[in-house]
Amino acid sequence: MREIVLDTETTGFEPDQGDRIVEIGAVELYNHVPTGRTYHQYINPQRAMPQEAFAVHGLGDDFLRDKPLFADIAQAFVDFIGDAKLVIHNATFDMKFLNAELSWLKRPAIPLDQAVDTLAIARRKFPGSPASLDALCRRFGIDNSSRTLHGALLDSEILAEVYLELIGGKQPDFGLKVSQGRSGSEAEARDWRPQPRPTPLPSRISDSEKAAHAAFVEKLGDAALWKRLH
Repeated sequence: MREIVLDTETTGFEPDQGDRIVEIGAVELYNHVPTGRTYHQYINPQRAMPQEAFAVHGLGDDFLRDKPLFADIAQAFVDFIGDAKLVIHNATFDMKFLNAELSWLKRPAIPLDQAVDTLAIARRKFPGSPASLDALCRRFGIDNSSRTLHGALLDSEILAEVYLELIGGKQPDFGLKVSQGRSGSEAEARDWRPQPRPTPLPSRISDSEKAAHAAFVEKLGDAALWKRLH
């Protein structure tokens, strides 16, 4: 099962009011294990960076001025995520921005049900407790000391660790799943079950060892526990 842990940085909160994406970071998981494949892109928002947003991620106008536009990277981004589930903290926010950027290019939207919201998972699992990424790092003992500012790729890498803890720890199924084959996209894996051997293994006890054991038990007498159990 392929999943993409994803995060964005933006100029603000509302694409309808002119805010844009300035950074996308993503980490690929396969069967809940990081593959080492990542996607990272800074983006020129074609507008000035508000001071409030700059204070969050530190991406200013001078840094972003020579970066590509979203139109220039859209195809590479869409190709990277494919039809994988998108694991996002507060998915509504990132999906709103991604689909706004795609809509301005007349491209198809990403289906909302393609996203898995780790914020919602955390709130269900720990009702009433803080559910920010930093709070979840503290809960699970995940080192986020390098997170002095928000950064899309770093936050995706940290979120990948948090996500695996939220769903039961690393490799929650212990890898005991086998593929049922592929039909278009990868088919759902079924639970692994041990299968009976077609031919039982031969006994490893020799005839002489069986005879010696029987003689030993006989010497124990009729009250021997072995005779009562066998």
